Amino acid sequence: MNFKINAEIAYTHVTSRMKQSIIAALGVAFGISMYVFINGLLKGSNDYFDKKALANLPEVRIFNDGNTNSLNKITNGISIQNPRQILDMIKKDSGVKAEAALVTSNIIYRNDSLQSIGTIYGVNILNEDKMFDIKSIMSKGKIEDLLKIKNSILIGSGIASKLNVNVNDKILVTSANGESIQMIVAGIFETGIKRLDRTKSYASISNVQYLLHQGSTYITEIDFNLKDLNKAPKYAEKYARLTGYSTEDWMSVNQTIGAGMAIRNDIALAMLITILIVAGFGIYNILNMTIYEKMKDIAILKATGFDKKDILQIFITEALMIGLSGGMAGIILGYIVSYCVSLIPVRLAHINNLPFDFHLMNFILGFLFGTITAFFAGYFPAKRASLVDPVQIIRS
Repeated sequence: MNFKINAEIAYTHVTSRMKQSIIAALGVAFGISMYVFINGLLKGSNDYFDKKALANLPEVRIFNDGNTNSLNKITNGISIQNPRQILDMIKKDSGVKAEAALVTSNIIYRNDSLQSIGTIYGVNILNEDKMFDIKSIMSKGKIEDLLKIKNSILIGSGIASKLNVNVNDKILVTSANGESIQMIVAGIFETGIKRLDRTKSYASISNVQYLLHQGSTYITEIDFNLKDLNKAPKYAEKYARLTGYSTEDWMSVNQTIGAGMAIRNDIALAMLITILIVAGFGIYNILNMTIYEKMKDIAILKATGFDKKDILQIFITEALMIGLSGGMAGIILGYIVSYCVSLIPVRLAHINNLPFDFHLMNFILGFLFGTITAFFAGYFPAKRASLVDPVQIIRS
């Protein structure tokens, strides 16, 4: 028999039991919509929290810990003696997404009688923004003002609160060696991490070099991010070998972040598989009932020339009709539910709305998984139907 006739018979079976078919399709639609919704929420949440966890953490950092094997001798404190050469090497690396050189120092912030202890980061603010998207955490002012205003500084919201200062106010910054600069607050940022907001600030590299009584080539650290952050350990090892300096990667420094990612992904996968299996049982039950009720029809089909392959094809086609229709409805419903929920304000810990991932692949995988589940849910009842003995059925 040809596929067209088998498909027509399958269509007749589906439409003759419209209520049961709709229920089965709704089961698939519900399963896939929950897949799209939960996967979008978990992926969006994971990406959001992973981004927050890595927001102030370079994926790879190069520094001089005082035990360097570099051919250059340490002449001016714990610094990298050939920063431009290393930066040029990193920029040419196709796996690197962004890089930045910086100078850090422990300092004291003062405003009249008020003071606070913290760490100042001397940076090229535009390069640092490529690394950590500083623009997104600015609550007042702009990062470009750090370039426009002489002796300016960007401070955390905790520092601003403790010193009672605002944008365009002046504060005194003093290093451990006693050098001081009066600086203008060009902007205030808020990372959402209190420890950083109470201590961290950004200034130009030259200002921090001046505070430390160092020249223009003094660099304490080079950071870079990768196109694939999972390759950080390999890159750290590579640049330790190439430069002779110490290196760190985000995975070795923050192993709990990597473990958290893996655990969340495993939990998400388990939940999603469970949802699809439940949807598959719905189709399985419907087809089982259909086969039981249509035993005589199946016997007549086999008696009139339909073989095992035809019977198998008919009932698998039924399952796929239910699965495909339910799959299309499921991804549409999943998108609508996800979009509506993403608009609900939550206002929790700097999260204004629930983070969702609306990547196309999420919907494609949901549809494919639903279709595959429907296929296997239909295969086993179909296999049973193909083994029916028409003589015994007709006699009974």
